[in-house]
Amino acid sequence: MSDLAAFHSNLHTAVKARLDIVADHAFRDRDSSAHLEALKCAAARLDSLVATLPTATDPTLRHYLERQSYTKALAWLEAALLE
Repeated sequence: MSDLAAFHSNLHTAVKARLDIVADHAFRDRDSSAHLEALKCAAARLDSLVATLPTATDPTLRHYLERQSYTKALAWLEAALLE
């Protein structure tokens, strides 16, 4: 696996984790403090990866991530990982 493919895989995991936490309403309703903490951790991990995007990052993916269009970024990454 190339360095860029490995980065895409890590980024995919981080984007999916953030979206999954946001969508987990049962967790939020059960323990809002823990949910918020999990969301902060997922967001920090994702922000860290976005801050270190390789120069070879596709401009479309970069745009999605910088604009926090995470659903679009996830779809882009899923398609890229299938190639």
